[in-house]
Order: sequence, then structure tokens, then C-alpha cells
Amino acid sequence: MTDATPRNQRVPRGLMRDLVALDQALYEAVTVTSTPTLDSALRRLSAAADHSKISFAVAGALAVWPGRSRRAAALGVAAIGVASATANLLGKRLVRRPRPRRDVDSPFPGRHVPMPQSASFPSGHTASAVAFAAAVGPAFPAATVPLGLLACAVGYSRVHTGVHYPGDVIAGAVLGTGAAATVLAAAGRGGLSDTVFRLTGSRP
Repeated sequence: MTDATPRNQRVPRGLMRDLVALDQALYEAVTVTSTPTLDSALRRLSAAADHSKISFAVAGALAVWPGRSRRAAALGVAAIGVASATANLLGKRLVRRPRPRRDVDSPFPGRHVPMPQSASFPSGHTASAVAFAAAVGPAFPAATVPLGLLACAVGYSRVHTGVHYPGDVIAGAVLGTGAAATVLAAAGRGGLSDTVFRLTGSRP
């Protein structure tokens, strides 16, 4: 009996299966690795990133000073809004990927944070953290490296604490980068320039 599925359809399906298998393998490699020194710090970081609390705190600090830092804060907050809406209102509702079964896979429950009720794909925490970093960096270069490292740490913490697969985090990072690019492009074209000017008192 021959397979009636066209060859050009079998290849993408096979590739998707391979990617899912790789994603699962990477997740399991993280969950079974004992890292007691990191567990507490990453659990706290993951929880602190809920609702973008860390990014909003940084934005508040940047907004204290007028000019470029205040403009960077406004752009970063706008990027969080775009990334969060896209991840939660579009991505999660379209894909509906189940969360990891950490009750089965993870032998270290002490590293866990509360399991969200939303779908797993993409990671909203990662999307927002990356969007903030990518939007703030061009306007305030001194913050580029620290915020980039923070975004990476937030993304990894979501896998480490068992609430996301690595693929969810990668997708969130791509989405966050796109959200930041959208906000920066809109600001450059003038779509956000009046709002940013009112908030910061400076033109691009």
C-alpha cells in the first residue's frame, strides 16, 4: 500500500515532528539537570517577570531623567504592549499548545513557579522582555547589553521552572523582536512621535 500524501507535504510534516522531538528533548535535558544553586534565583526571576514587573520598574527608572532615557522608556513600554497583546490575544489562542507535564518530567519541584492557565506557545514573558530590551536599546544604547542579558535570563527561567518548552521561548523572542521593530518603525515614521514627544519632551 503506497502513501498517497504528496512528497512536498510529507517533508514539512516530518520536519515538524523532528522539531517537536528536539524541543521536548531540550526541555527534558533542562528539567533533569540538578542545579540547586540556580533554582531559587531563577524561580524568583521568573516570578518577578510576571506582568513585566521588571521591565516596568526599569522603565520607571529611565523615565526619571528627561530626554533620551525617557523616550527609551516610552518606546519600551509601547513595545511591551504590542508584544503582550500579540502573544496572548493571537499566538496562544491560535496554537493552543499544552503546557509541559512537569509533574511527570521534572524531579525538582522546588524550582517550580505556579503553572499558568494559558496556552504554552509562545512565551509571553519572553516576548515582553525581549520587546522591551529591543525597543529601549536603540534609543538608549547604554542599556542594550544589560537588558539583553536580562531578557535571555527571563526566557531561560521559563524553561527552568517548567512552564515553557524552549521552542515557546524562541517564538516569544522572535515575536518580541518583531514588536520592538514595529514600534520603532512607527516612531520613526511619526506614528508615535507626537505621543513620545509629549512623554519625553524630545524629538527622535
